[in-house]
Amino acid sequence: MDLFPNDAPEVLREFLVYMFNTRGASQNTVNEYYLDLRTFFRYLKRMHGLVPNDLEFDDIPIDDVGIDLLQTVKLSHLYEYLFFIGTQRPKHHKSPATALGDDAPARARKVASLRSFFKFITVKRAYLTENPAAELESPKLKKDLPKYLTLEDCHELLEAVQGKFKERDYCILVLFLNCGLRVSELVALDLGDIQDYHIRVTGKGNKVRILYLNPACQEAIANYLPHRLLPKEPADRNALFVSRELNRINVQTVKWLVKKYLTGAGLSAKQLSTHKLRHTAATLMYQNGVDIRTVQEVLGHENVSTTMIYTHIADSSIKAAAMSNPLATYQPQAADRDDEQTFMDDEEDIDE
Repeated sequence: MDLFPNDAPEVLREFLVYMFNTRGASQNTVNEYYLDLRTFFRYLKRMHGLVPNDLEFDDIPIDDVGIDLLQTVKLSHLYEYLFFIGTQRPKHHKSPATALGDDAPARARKVASLRSFFKFITVKRAYLTENPAAELESPKLKKDLPKYLTLEDCHELLEAVQGKFKERDYCILVLFLNCGLRVSELVALDLGDIQDYHIRVTGKGNKVRILYLNPACQEAIANYLPHRLLPKEPADRNALFVSRELNRINVQTVKWLVKKYLTGAGLSAKQLSTHKLRHTAATLMYQNGVDIRTVQEVLGHENVSTTMIYTHIADSSIKAAAMSNPLATYQPQAADRDDEQTFMDDEEDIDE
């Protein structure tokens, strides 16, 4: 998909340009904004009767959406839209048979898109005098603790690496588990990002952080580089990780190989993913004494509140450790309790 799709109306193109150039959003993020707002624009046109009733929803054009139409939007319309996507939109739009209704995380993302867009056209462009999305609330999300691998699981995963590209794949897994990288950050790494004992990581919003490479990472990189394939395209010439097609390795390929090795290690039942390897790195760091602010810096979280979830993981682990003690469920015999009560009574008499 192009960064600025041809069917995007001028006001939407302005917003996408702003998010990319000024706010530093990635192209993937810009694409998500476009898709979310395209769905809303289509709903808005249908709600106002601006398209034939028999026209399929996904065929509704949006290139004619302008400020006049957006000025009609009220907060109530936004909640009606959320009801629509939560009850009537197919979850998988390209599937012939799928359940209806976006789940809470999908609706929450669309709320975020609407808030950002209407704030932009109200504050930055002054196209509107009032922001209809200012009081729009996001659906409540269930906050589950992130899944992660234990230290033993990590050993099994790394031992499962094999095949023609084992040096590359092993290096990828080691960087995930030690550096807590996002998959988008890993595929974007260039040869020049490896400097002595450090790695230069470009995260969300093009924010750069420098991470230390421990001996395991250093060794994995050193073992991989002699086996690194030479990319065929000049644009990919500096890519650290190269695919079998001689291009910069992409996100989907990395996700596939991680799933392959998780399955090979017998860990697929844990429903883990590339992002769960990032959770694993953070959890292991915190459980082994790294303070939460340092974990925040390693992960590249803007706010420490995002990182605080790993403190809850540690609490859960401590509770699990306590409950695994063989004395965890021990109960004294009834006679012993009677003796204890007599002793306590005696103590009370002495105190008196």
